[in-house]
Amino acid sequence: MTLVTEPASFLQVRRAHPRTARGSVSASAVKSRVYVAMLAFACVYVAIAGRLVLLAETEASASTAWISAQDSVSASRPDLLDRNGEILATDIKTSSLYAEPRRILDVDEAVEGLTRILPDLNEKVVRHRLESGAGFVWLKRELTPQKAEQVHNLGLPGIGFLSENQRFYPGGPTAGHIVGSTNVDNQGISGIEKYIDDEWLSELQALGFASDRSIEPVRLSVDLRVQHVVRDELVKAMERYKAIAAAGIVLDAKTGEVVAMSSLPDYDPNDRSQALEKSRLNRATGGVFEMGSVFKSFTVAMALDSGAVSINDSFDATRPIRAAGRTITDFHGKNRILSVPEIFIYSSNIGTAKMMLATGVARQKEFLTRLHLTERLKTELPENAAPLLPPKWNELAAMTISFGHGISVTPMQTAVAAAAILNGGTLLPPTFLPRSQEEVKTLGTQVVSPDVSRMMRYLFRLNVLSGSGRRADVPGYTVGGKTGTAEKIENGRYVSNKRRNSFLSAFPMDDPRYVVLVVVDEPKPEHDGIGATAGLNAAPTVGAIIRRSAPMLGVMPRFGKGDEPIEISY
Repeated sequence: MTLVTEPASFLQVRRAHPRTARGSVSASAVKSRVYVAMLAFACVYVAIAGRLVLLAETEASASTAWISAQDSVSASRPDLLDRNGEILATDIKTSSLYAEPRRILDVDEAVEGLTRILPDLNEKVVRHRLESGAGFVWLKRELTPQKAEQVHNLGLPGIGFLSENQRFYPGGPTAGHIVGSTNVDNQGISGIEKYIDDEWLSELQALGFASDRSIEPVRLSVDLRVQHVVRDELVKAMERYKAIAAAGIVLDAKTGEVVAMSSLPDYDPNDRSQALEKSRLNRATGGVFEMGSVFKSFTVAMALDSGAVSINDSFDATRPIRAAGRTITDFHGKNRILSVPEIFIYSSNIGTAKMMLATGVARQKEFLTRLHLTERLKTELPENAAPLLPPKWNELAAMTISFGHGISVTPMQTAVAAAAILNGGTLLPPTFLPRSQEEVKTLGTQVVSPDVSRMMRYLFRLNVLSGSGRRADVPGYTVGGKTGTAEKIENGRYVSNKRRNSFLSAFPMDDPRYVVLVVVDEPKPEHDGIGATAGLNAAPTVGAIIRRSAPMLGVMPRFGKGDEPIEISY
C-alpha cells in the first residue's frame, strides 16, 4: 500500500497560517489599547497641570490682594502737633476683619457667628462675599479689641485679622476743622490731613517709605490752649444768645500764623461721618458772608490811603442817600455832619458811602483786590471758598459794598485784611504752619502806608473806648475793634429779624500782635428789653477770648495806659 504524504512545506503553511492570523489580530488590539491608555494618561496629566496652573494663578492673585491690603493698612501718618508740641492727631493700632472665601468650610456657620457678634454687618452682603470664591475680602474695618477677641474665639477657618493704623484725635472736636480727618484707609480727606497727603505723604506711601516707619511729626502754628478758649467762648455765646452758628479766629498780625480757628457746629474727626452734615461746614474759611459794618474799616483805610480824604474831614449825614431807586440810611442816625472818627464809631452808612464816593469806584475795587478780598484766599486747608462779588460793580454796588453789603467774603479773608491795615500796612498770607521771620519778610506786601495804619489803630481803639465796641474792652490790653451787624438775605430780600453779627478786633492797639474776629449767626437778645446787635454779643465774646488767651500768648497787661486813644499825628 502506497502512502501519499503532503510536502512538509505545505503542512507548515497550513498549520502556521491560522496562528499567524490570530497573532496579527492580538498585536493590533494591544497597540490600540496602549495608545488609548497613553492618551488617557496624557489627558489626566494635562488636566492636572492646568489645574495646578489655575491654582497657582488664583493663589498668586489672592496673595497679591492680601499683600496689597496689608500694605494699605500698615501705611502710617505723621503726628500733628500744635505749636507747643501737644498732640493733635496720631496713629493707633487697630484690627480689621477679613476673609479668605476659598478656605471657608461652612458659610452658614460663618455668617451666623459674624452677624451675631457684629450686628451692624449686612447678612446678605457677608454671605455674598463668603460665597464669592475670592481669595481675599474685607468684612469689617476698625474693630474694637473686645469685638476682635469675640470673633477670634469663634475659631472660624478662613477668617482673620490685619493690624492697621487708625487715626486718633485726642482733642476730639476742639480743632476738628483745622486737622481735618482721614478715611477708613487712613488717607487724608479734609483739613491739614489732606494737605500733607497732597503735598508729600501720598507720594511717600506710594513708594513704600511710609509703612511701619516713624515719620517726622508735622508742627502747626495753632496753640491748643487758645484753640480751646476760642471754641469754649463760642459755645457759651451760642447758648447765651441762642445763635444757630458761630466762628472765631485768632491771627498773628506780625506773621500771618493762625493761632486758633473754630467754627460751630463743628465735628469730632474721630467720627468722620459727622463731617458730612451740612450744618458742620467750616464757616471760617469755607463759608462766605456779608460782613456788614466791619467792612467800613477797609473803606476808611482806602479813603485815607488814597489821599482824597483826611482824618480831619467831615461829611454830611443829615439826610439819607437816594441812588438807583434805593435809599441808604443810618441804623442810629445822628442826623448831622460827622467827622471821619465819628463816622467810624457811630458806624454811619451815609458817611461811609460818601467817603467811598470821594475816593471813587475804581479805587475801591483796586483797594479790595489789593487786600485779597476779591479772590479766593489760599491756605493749607482745602476748604477755601471764593468770594461773591456784585455782577456789576457800579456806583450803587460800590456804595453798599462800602458798608459791607453786596459782597460776601470768608471770615478768614476779613481777619487777614484787618491785620494788614493794623500791623503797619503789610499784607501776609495766612498759614496754619509755623513761619520764620525770613519768610515773613519775603511774603509780606505793603498795602497801606504806616501812617494810615496808625490812624486805623487810633480809630479802632476809639471805637472800644467811645463807640459800639465798649463791651470788648479788657483792662490792661488796649483792645480796639469794629462791630458789624449784617441782615441776612432770604428769597432775595434782607430780613430785619435775622442777623449775622461780627466783631473785628486787635490787641494791643499801640502795636497790634493779634487780630481776633468773632461771627455770631442769628443771635437773639440776651434778655427782654435789649437788642441783639454785634456790640451786645459778638463784642463781649471777643473780650472774653482776649481776657483768657492773652496771658497764654505771653502778652503782658499794662495798667495805667490805654485809657485814652492812641496818639497819632495827621
